[in-house]
Amino acid sequence: MIDSYIKALISNAVAHGLIEETDRVYCTNSILYLLKKDSIDFSCPEAKGELHELLDKICDYAAENGLIEDSITYRDLFDTALMGALTPRPSQVIEKFSSLYAESPEKATDYYYALSGDTNYIRRDRIAKILKWQYDSNYGTIDITVNLSKPEKDPKAIAAAKNAPQSGYPKCQLCRECEGYAGRVDFPARQNHRIIPITINNSNWFMQYSPYVYYNEHCIVFNGSHTPMKIDKSAFSKLLEFVGLFPHYFIGSNADLPIVGGSILSHEHFQGGRYEFAMERAPIEKEIEFKGFNDIKAGIVKWPMSTIRLQSESPERLAELADKILTAWRSYTDESAYIFAETDGTPHNTITPIARRRGDAYELDLVLRNNITTEEHPLGVYHPHAELHHIKKENIGLIEVMGLAVLPPRLKTELEALADAIVGGKDLRASEETAKHADWAEKFIPEYSEINSENVMDILKAEVGKVFATVLEHAGVFKRDSEGMKAFERFINSVETR
Repeated sequence: MIDSYIKALISNAVAHGLIEETDRVYCTNSILYLLKKDSIDFSCPEAKGELHELLDKICDYAAENGLIEDSITYRDLFDTALMGALTPRPSQVIEKFSSLYAESPEKATDYYYALSGDTNYIRRDRIAKILKWQYDSNYGTIDITVNLSKPEKDPKAIAAAKNAPQSGYPKCQLCRECEGYAGRVDFPARQNHRIIPITINNSNWFMQYSPYVYYNEHCIVFNGSHTPMKIDKSAFSKLLEFVGLFPHYFIGSNADLPIVGGSILSHEHFQGGRYEFAMERAPIEKEIEFKGFNDIKAGIVKWPMSTIRLQSESPERLAELADKILTAWRSYTDESAYIFAETDGTPHNTITPIARRRGDAYELDLVLRNNITTEEHPLGVYHPHAELHHIKKENIGLIEVMGLAVLPPRLKTELEALADAIVGGKDLRASEETAKHADWAEKFIPEYSEINSENVMDILKAEVGKVFATVLEHAGVFKRDSEGMKAFERFINSVETR
């Protein structure tokens, strides 16, 4: 009976502090309105279940009664409206966050992260589906994930979106105007979304959590204005200022050029959180010095992507040196290492920066990037090469730069099919799912004395880990051999002369 699920939903909101007991009747009536019901039987037993299960049952009722189309997009729009009726107002969330921040930044983010899950903005049931494992590479223990948290494309919604009038509001999914927005078939609902205002670089910024949570407390910090991504001195200063405000979080930025940048270059934003990536654990393999900056510890990081690490107790000095390195890199060309600052007026060099605290010190990792393409590598010379596309073809953004693979959902079924084919001695080229992996599998199968149903998935996971380590090596502008390291040092020496 639908009434029992409504009662349970309201009780869940009370139990998690979204509403007070005195709000129970008011919020019940708000849910009844969305369901176009005129009444409820309060004497009925209360249903049991997790939040997503209760919402699923209520969406079933809505679909059965013609309130919504029974597809993932329309169900998401509707259950977000339900939770929006139970989510505290922005002013309440900001007030609570601010009062907790006065005690400690960690208490504030603990509250805000829990709230984001309790309101179903972070869909915990979908996050739980993400496949995760680790691989011990030459660069430390890296993280591998197969992203199953994003729903598959909805054919009904795709068809409806084609016929829907085009809207420029909100301008993108990172705009502050998304907070409370009801959504459309081509834009997610955000009635249960709350953002936290912060001041960075004397301007209005906001913090939110990613609804997809690729790692613990995966947050997004975005400019209050819809302004393009740009890596410059002010970007370094903003990152360092943020970790001053939230010293228990790291924060980084995608690069500001296509191929090596993120998926949204039109809106300035950073990504951070409370997670230790393999890159953070990677040691300095060669200490270096920059003239005029003897107060800053610097070194080349033992990492597949070419990275300079800077450390100082002065964020201002770090930003100054980082800007000097960026300026040098923007115009740097070394034909012998196939580094070109530009071709035909198109710039290629940029940086992916990551900031964190180490005790009282500020630390900044500068990952050198280049997005040049060739006929042999049309997607990018410093991008996963074609022989790796069966595992990873997409751009290498900030999260992967730091050592966490975000692999496409197709790999779940493909690896399962590959495992079955290997154990069963089947022709790997007979199926479309396994054929793309055949060359790869035929190379590593002879390396194992026995592959059976007990160990096949562990073997495949390890081999995927090897591929991802190679992906990062492909994305590194200076290769990990002696010639590559000499080329890296040539660039560092060039910074001194500028």
